[in-house]
Amino acid sequence: MTLDRPLVIATRNQGKISEFRELLKDFDIEIKSLEDFGPLPEVEEDGQTFEDNAVKKARFAARILGMPALADDSGLVVKALGGLPGVHSARYAGDSADDLANNRKLLEAMRGVKDREASFVCVIAIAVPRGPALIYEATCNGIIAEEMKGSGGFGYDPVFYYPPLGKTFAEMSREEKNRVSHRGKAMAELKKEFDKVLIWLRQRLEEEPF
Repeated sequence: MTLDRPLVIATRNQGKISEFRELLKDFDIEIKSLEDFGPLPEVEEDGQTFEDNAVKKARFAARILGMPALADDSGLVVKALGGLPGVHSARYAGDSADDLANNRKLLEAMRGVKDREASFVCVIAIAVPRGPALIYEATCNGIIAEEMKGSGGFGYDPVFYYPPLGKTFAEMSREEKNRVSHRGKAMAELKKEFDKVLIWLRQRLEEEPF
C-alpha cells in the first residue's frame, strides 16, 4: 500500500520528527516534515482542546502543501487546578517561558495541595487537504511530585511522577517512557492501525485533485 504523495509531519520539532520517522520506518511511504519546505505561516494554536489544536495543525499543513499531514498536540492536565495547564502547557508561565519556568510555576501552584492527580494527554491527527481527520488519543495518569527529579525528557517530565515505576518521567530511560507515556501509547495505537490509515488516505486522496 503506497501513496502518490508524501505524508508530512506537521512540525519543525526535531525530536517529534525523529520519533514519527522511527515509528513509520517499516511502511512504504515517503515522510517529510515542515523542515523540508520553505517558510510557512505559523498556525495559531487557539483551540479549546488538544484535539482542536492537533486537527488545526494537520489540516493547515495538508491544505497549504497539498499533501496528507500528521500533527500532534499534548499537554498536562492537573485535577486540582481545574485542568490547567492543559492546552496552554507550553506557555503556562508566559509566551516565552521555558520548561524550567513552567515547572516552577506548577510546583508553586501545587504547594500544600493534597490532591496531586494529573494526566498527560496526547492527540494525534491525520488530515488530507479537504475532508475529515483521523484522531488517535491516549493518556497517562500520574501525580505531581513535590519537587523536580531527573534530568531526562523535556517539558513537565521532572514533576510528573508515575507510581507503577516509582519515578518521574525525567528519571526514566527513553524505552521506559515510550512504553507508558501518552505519546508513546498514542503512537503505538497509530502504528497498529497504519495499514488501514494508508488505505483511508489513498481513498481520500483519489477523490481530491493534486
